[in-house]
Amino acid sequence: MPMRLEILTAEGVLFDGDVDSVVAPGSEGELGILPSHAALMTMLQPGELRYRTAEGESYLAVHGGFMEVRSDHVIVLADAAEHVDSIDAERAEEAVRRAEERIAARGADMDIERALASLRRAQVRVRITRRRRQQGHSP
Repeated sequence: MPMRLEILTAEGVLFDGDVDSVVAPGSEGELGILPSHAALMTMLQPGELRYRTAEGESYLAVHGGFMEVRSDHVIVLADAAEHVDSIDAERAEEAVRRAEERIAARGADMDIERALASLRRAQVRVRITRRRRQQGHSP
């Protein structure tokens, strides 16, 4: 018996459909959700969110947000999210290098929190694309 999954960002609906399971990067670590799960609300950490449908498994990079679980309905309100297949691994690695250089050479007018957030987003993209590659998936 599937459950409903909605993944929403400020840009709109990224996914809305029936799934068999969800694994999300919760505030206390990876959190697995199956149908009839106990109700909960948790913050999401930057990381990989995966969900399984009858067609197979799908992977998303999420960059924070919240997840609410209500029996057979999961709602993800992501600060930002993207399908792993849409991530350019080389661009992500270059973004990590650029962010590290900006942080190392920071000037007085630099917003360090924003620079660190940019670095974390790029690192999540790199980590997820590498993991998919190692598991035989081509992002």
